[in-house]
Amino acid sequence: MIHRTGPFLALLAWGLCGAVCVPPLRSTDHDLQQMVLPPGFRIEILAEDVTNARAMCWGHKGTLFVGTRDEGVVHALRDTDGDGDMDERHIIARGLNMPVGVAFKNGDLYVSAVDRILKLPNIEEHLAEPPVPEVITQQFPTEEHHGWKFIAFGPDGNLYVPIGAPCNICLSQDSLFATITRIGSDGSDLRIVAKGVRNSVGFDWHPITKQLWFTENGRDWLGDNSPDCELNIVRTTGAHYGYPFCHAGTIADPEFGQQRGCEEFVAPAAKLGPHVAPLGCRFYTGTSFPARYRNALFIAEHGSWNRTTPIGYRVVVAFPRPDGTAEVEVFAEGWLRDGRKTGRPVDVLPAPDGSLLVSDDAADRIYRISYTGE
Repeated sequence: MIHRTGPFLALLAWGLCGAVCVPPLRSTDHDLQQMVLPPGFRIEILAEDVTNARAMCWGHKGTLFVGTRDEGVVHALRDTDGDGDMDERHIIARGLNMPVGVAFKNGDLYVSAVDRILKLPNIEEHLAEPPVPEVITQQFPTEEHHGWKFIAFGPDGNLYVPIGAPCNICLSQDSLFATITRIGSDGSDLRIVAKGVRNSVGFDWHPITKQLWFTENGRDWLGDNSPDCELNIVRTTGAHYGYPFCHAGTIADPEFGQQRGCEEFVAPAAKLGPHVAPLGCRFYTGTSFPARYRNALFIAEHGSWNRTTPIGYRVVVAFPRPDGTAEVEVFAEGWLRDGRKTGRPVDVLPAPDGSLLVSDDAADRIYRISYTGE
């Protein structure tokens, strides 16, 4: 069940001046004035005009890398003087095929591009003149339906790469579809970590248990209220999560449900709501938020695209329980108000200062949520 936290109204925006100068948020711009957060939290604009901002990751020297889906570019943002403002920005790759995912390891930036994983070596030393991306592997399917990929390195040093189903609902003969896989940093040793995953565009590892938690987008066209999107946990490598036979743990698919029963599959750790489109999710390991949020999982909900009454368009937070389930409550909302959409959260990322970043591919912004206690 999703519970609401107490509301707190806050806003702050500042100019961002580097390669592009952006004016402060005007008093006539009500976008942030509509945001609702728990008491003591504030939201501000970290960067604007970050076109089609999707997944994010940090470099070792404080560079914020941001992937895109529709623009084919990868952004790099830096705070060069340490004042909290991203005053320098670069485009470090162009012309890529849906380069949503970005992951950083040993000085190199890894980027997903549908059928391949690319690498920009020693990138933080060459932001102004980035190297030509190296192809690490191109062993993934070329289908673009659910072909964009969030990627991240796990505690085992491997790169985790999801492969969405090439359709709304289908049973593909290619066993790589509807899975989460992992490969070595050199592209070798492809293995399936989770099966029956329709489309995951976000995952992270619990800071203590090291278990993988991931979001999953439920199928379309079963009505406005069915099925729920999911939050799942991987306890056994290779476990099956139901797609296309069963949805949200209990709903048999009208086309494939007679082939296998829901009892055969791993049930969700939490149901997030129908068509809310959960994407990026990260565990909070900072110390500036109140203690109840430490080791909690923040989830960006991109929002429904074809529901009669839109829902989602917010950030929720999940509190894992020892039994592998989770309690979920709304953390930040206001991107959808009275049917008006002002943005679509895509990814969340803890910052070194303990704040939480939120990317928005509709408003082309990166937000920062911090706790002031005020």
